[in-house]
This record gives sequence, structure tokens and C-alpha cells, in this order.
Amino acid sequence: MSASPGTTIRVLFDADTIAARNQVLAKDITAANPEKLLVVAVLKGSFIFAADLIRALHDAGLAPEVEFITLSSYRDGTVSAGKVTVLHDVESDVRGRDVLLIDDILESGRTLTYAKDLFAARGAKRVLTCVLLEKPGKRAVSLEPDFVGFECPDLFVVGYGMDVAHAFRQLPFVGVIEKG
Repeated sequence: MSASPGTTIRVLFDADTIAARNQVLAKDITAANPEKLLVVAVLKGSFIFAADLIRALHDAGLAPEVEFITLSSYRDGTVSAGKVTVLHDVESDVRGRDVLLIDDILESGRTLTYAKDLFAARGAKRVLTCVLLEKPGKRAVSLEPDFVGFECPDLFVVGYGMDVAHAFRQLPFVGVIEKG
């Protein structure tokens, strides 16, 4: 797919493949028997995945409440500083509830570990994690996600909510930018 002059995006996971996988993830999450489920989408990159997965959870018979959290480990740079900050927090009380964290991509694991620990410390009964993409060789902390859409090669990916300089989030697929 041509994105702009001189730029081509190679599709890694197309829209139909992602949609089918979301249905399977929803069934797997439902099988975990969540109670008083609160879905927390980690912004910004997960917003499209979270929306599609939440609709799939509805189709699978769940009626979760939905919240959003914005976390940053980058500050003003483009390389992770290793320290996670909450830029926007949830409003709901999580005590005694199952929380499902939805994130776009799991690489170092620092951000998702921080969020998981945060909600556990706030009294969540159980904190589950669901990621669209996992890059297992990139982990800096010990974290295994509960639900994974796809294992991703060690490439910089865009689309389906993920961006480069705020571009390409709108693409209905996950792809890799190739200069050409």
C-alpha cells in the first residue's frame, strides 16, 4: 500500500485477520470468567484495538465497563526513559473488580507492568492483560500477557491505532513502513 510519495506500507496483519483474532480473544477472555469487569484501554495506541475488542466482548456475552489510562515512559524523547508516568488516570474504583488492561504492543513490558501493579495496589481482585502484538525478545521486565493477538517480528509497526509522529493510526491493518 502506498502511504505517501516514496513510502510504502507492507501489511503484516490485515483487517480480516485482526477481526477474526479479536473474536477468538473475546471468547478466551470470557472463558476466564471475569467478575465486575472493568476494561482499561492504555492510550493512545490501543484505542482502535480496544474498541474492536470491547465490541467482540459484547458479542461474546460480556458487558464490561470501560475506562482509559494514558501512560508515558518517553517524556519528551523518542527512547523510553524507563520511568512510567500517569498522564490521565481512570475515574472508577477498581477494588474487588477484575480489570482487563488492553494495550497495543508489548515490548519492554515496563508500561504494562506499571499499570498492572498500579491496579493491583488499588485493590483490583485480578488484573489481566491483553495485547494486540507481542515482541517476546524485547522484554526488560518479567511479564507474560494473559491474552495475545499476534507475535510480532522485531519491526517498527504502524496502523490499527499505532503511529509514527501521529501518522498512520487510521489504517485498518498493522504494517511496516518501507522506503521505496
